Amino acid sequence: MINQLLAPVISLGGMGLLFGSLLAYASKKFAVEVDERIPAVTEALPGANCGGCGFAGCSALAEAIVAGKAPVNACPVGGTASATAIAEIMGVTAEETERMVAKVLCLGTKDRAREKYEYYGVEDCVAASKLGGGGKYCGYGCLGLGTCVRACQFDAIAIENGVAVIDPDKCTACGKCVTSCPKNVIELVPANQRTIVMCKSRDKGAEVKNYCDVGCIACKICEKTCKFDAVHVVDNVAIIDYSKCVNCSQCVIKCPKKIIQGKPKNQKAYINEELCIGCTICKRECKFDAIEGELKAKHKVIEEKCVGCEQCAVKCPKKAIVMQ
Repeated sequence: MINQLLAPVISLGGMGLLFGSLLAYASKKFAVEVDERIPAVTEALPGANCGGCGFAGCSALAEAIVAGKAPVNACPVGGTASATAIAEIMGVTAEETERMVAKVLCLGTKDRAREKYEYYGVEDCVAASKLGGGGKYCGYGCLGLGTCVRACQFDAIAIENGVAVIDPDKCTACGKCVTSCPKNVIELVPANQRTIVMCKSRDKGAEVKNYCDVGCIACKICEKTCKFDAVHVVDNVAIIDYSKCVNCSQCVIKCPKKIIQGKPKNQKAYINEELCIGCTICKRECKFDAIEGELKAKHKVIEEKCVGCEQCAVKCPKKAIVMQ
């Protein structure tokens, strides 16, 4: 009886030992070496797996960084801290990147933008946009049904009076809201950009006036006002070139529809006469004729003309100009 029990136990045990040995051999023989930097880079990433970098999650991005297919600062969520940590792992220097945030370019709240019908369907912008473009007469405005809210993993978006509003402090620029919006009304902009056109309508000015109180009417006043060639009206809407814009806010002040968002800089240029060498560079750079002075003489800022654009301070070779 005992022998009958022992035989199958020994047989199974022997088979287990044999197969275990074979598996152990195979795992070593056919093992795929993993670069030790990959798990280290993965650990340095935030683990959001949002796809904002263009890769399928943080692990995929880590592999791409180690393989040289993505830069160390590719993660928009981790920001500078993550990029610095990854650069140290990779033995390279992390280039400083400009922080971006998502912005809903629409001010057409329920009390400002007219609706062509009342929508009672699924609370989803994609679904609503398939019914004649949505409930608003404006075919370019925010529908305010929360598709972007649900797409955001960071609780950075809320619907206020029929329009999505993004909290810049919570936004990580992952881009999920941008891709989820059927109206393409959300864009990533530099976090320090103070001057932004809050409209994307391509309709003619006369049409815009009929259905929205805060839509761009393509009057080109902003284009004519800007002294830095940073604003141009293209396809009936003002577009700002952020690389040229100095946030002087003159277009904000002049816009008749108040659709250019921004706060005038509450500062003026001040020239330290002890450091000024009278080179006239600041005078030539100032597009508002706010600096006076002759060559090799001390210069002075005409306070009432200065708009605080900082260009004189940036160009001064002696760092004699400060903003205050």
